[in-house]
Amino acid sequence: MIKRTFDILAASFGLLLFSPLLVAVMVGIWLQDRQSPFYIAPRVARGGGEFRMIKFRSMVANADKIGGSSTAASDRRITPIGHFVRAYKLDELIQLWNVLKGDMSLVGPRPQVLSDAALYTSAERRMLSVRPGITDLASIVFSDEGEILKGSADPDLLYNQIIRPWKSRLALAYIDHRSLSIDLWLIVLTLLVVISRDASLGRLGKLLRAWKLDPLVIRMAKRQAPLLAYPPPGAEFVVQHL
Repeated sequence: MIKRTFDILAASFGLLLFSPLLVAVMVGIWLQDRQSPFYIAPRVARGGGEFRMIKFRSMVANADKIGGSSTAASDRRITPIGHFVRAYKLDELIQLWNVLKGDMSLVGPRPQVLSDAALYTSAERRMLSVRPGITDLASIVFSDEGEILKGSADPDLLYNQIIRPWKSRLALAYIDHRSLSIDLWLIVLTLLVVISRDASLGRLGKLLRAWKLDPLVIRMAKRQAPLLAYPPPGAEFVVQHL
């Protein structure tokens, strides 16, 4: 109840505070190609149902019909203004509306497309026990996800090999340790990424050590070593170095 009350108050304040910016982004996207500035698509909700997630459109219209669900920084579907809004996460700011509606929380595992959630192991399905969020541990660790996937012939495959396993482990760690104070700290670290990604990752590493997570997870989260291809939680595969 405390978390939901905080979400409602923060989302209401955020929508009011950022309304001039939201309008500016909306108009800028519309002026580019005279298409809807919004991208509304189904995502997996808490409990395994569906909800309609809203984002500012950063790609050409109907981009989901001409490419995969994972997006590299070099993806040709991204529009000129889309590169800007994605760089500063402005495309996700409008999701405060989803938070206000109760579909999402400010902090929680990022909402997944249905096809990705269908691949979840039984261990990963525990991520569906909480509301998906605008930001989480993985949003900080993989704030450069587009760059990681850049140049890949199959971004979806690469995502499942070297990003999903660590994202899932971080999401499960959050669920085990979640509290209002942790949510507030993760919001601060998310904002800090814009100023200094290294500083944000360093403070995040200290938090994960305090939680006594697997040293390998902490190593990958600090991003001071190449990401490893690894099995998702609950799966058994051969570990490979890329």
